[in-house]
Amino acid sequence: MSLQWFPGHMAKARRELAALMPSQDVIVEVLDARMPASSHNPLITELRGETPCIKVLTKSDLADPAVTRAWLEAFETATPAPGRGVVYALATTTERPGETRARIAELSERIGGRQGKTVRALIAGIPNVGKSTLINTLMNRTVAVVSDRPAVTRQQQRVVLANGMVVTDSPGLMSPKIENEADALRLAFGGAIPATAVDYETMAVAVAPHLLAHYAALLDARFKLGAIPAGAEALLEAIGRRRGFLRPGGVVDTHRAAEILVHEFRAGRLGRISLESPALPHPDASGDE
Repeated sequence: MSLQWFPGHMAKARRELAALMPSQDVIVEVLDARMPASSHNPLITELRGETPCIKVLTKSDLADPAVTRAWLEAFETATPAPGRGVVYALATTTERPGETRARIAELSERIGGRQGKTVRALIAGIPNVGKSTLINTLMNRTVAVVSDRPAVTRQQQRVVLANGMVVTDSPGLMSPKIENEADALRLAFGGAIPATAVDYETMAVAVAPHLLAHYAALLDARFKLGAIPAGAEALLEAIGRRRGFLRPGGVVDTHRAAEILVHEFRAGRLGRISLESPALPHPDASGDE
């Protein structure tokens, strides 16, 4: 299954991004720490070329910390592909805004600074990964609308930080077609693609095997399952029965159970969970274009 979710404003955003990229000193690509590979848009790598990149893994307080550390190491130790700029990576949370501001400023100055000139940085990424939250953190005040719905930011916004760095926040940009079905379903499960494009039960059934294999104890603790279900459908049945989602005749409403599983994950109520682990080479590394 290839998934297409490309609202009309994204075509304009792509043109604007392509026009702006050459003038930037640093590209700050925002990724969801729970799924850094799936939330990477190959178009950003293509457009940035040799411009240095800072990979910012947001929502790291919701991700498995051991897996996040592995991702950071993978990004920084991979050899950049020919024609690609250097990559740095850091994980952020909203709980340590001062640390985020200091780290991004330090990296931007180091890799994008030019003698006597202002550093220009572009924040880019797919919808609903935390770009607006990041720019609010950098400004230390609210300048961008934050929402749990994807594709809320519709136009570029330029701000000047206290240190003089000029930062442009760009609208979330999805690939016109996501060929990898697993990537598409992980993105939908995490909220980057709306339920109007992928229904809750489809995304839950796709991701449940990973949750059962790696985070069964967290599922049990949250839903009081008693015994670990054998598969995705059995998990939805168990959640539905525990939450009382029953139709006439005692039939479990698995759609409601799937919706609860998705929303509990997105809100972090299941615990710290990552949906994928790193595998080299990553999207900006040699040999994986």
